[in-house]
Amino acid sequence: MDTTEVTCWETAVLEGGPADGLRMKVSDRPRVIQVTLPCKLEAASPDGVRAEAVYLYRRDYGVADEPLRYGFDIASP
Repeated sequence: MDTTEVTCWETAVLEGGPADGLRMKVSDRPRVIQVTLPCKLEAASPDGVRAEAVYLYRRDYGVADEPLRYGFDIASP
């Protein structure tokens, strides 16, 4: 993501799921934020392969002022 022309950063907070309460700065009010968490592998991978769990948070369009809110999408992949 190219951030050289970003003019406005806004505070956003994630609600629910594994990142509940996490606060961050976002630009351009993204519709979705993806959060990843590492998974433990039973054995070390010689090729550096790793596994991560993916969670999605969708913007609450009813919130127009900071902090923007993103709710956990329980149906995320």
